[in-house]
Amino acid sequence: MRISPVIPTVASLLLAALWGLSVFAGWGMEAFCTDDETSVACAERLDGVSTFSGLFAVIAAFLTVGAWLFPARFAVLIAGAVLAWLVAEGVLFVGGMLAR
Repeated sequence: MRISPVIPTVASLLLAALWGLSVFAGWGMEAFCTDDETSVACAERLDGVSTFSGLFAVIAAFLTVGAWLFPARFAVLIAGAVLAWLVAEGVLFVGGMLAR
């Protein structure tokens, strides 16, 4: 079965944008850090979570690029990329909740 490349690619790019904004634009700090603690302490806790999540983000990025470079394996690679982005987001969320 051949799937359209547009929808999963857009999903992968949107998940990448969400992950990038959560890690680099401060969305994670806003979501998981309270006002009564220093931002340095919270940033230190979230740094480890972001690094671990980044491993899955790198895998997802490589799978997304691979899906476009190898069209014969597009469905498998893009599905893996979307799954890896979801895991990266999940690690950020669970790690942020635990770091709270």
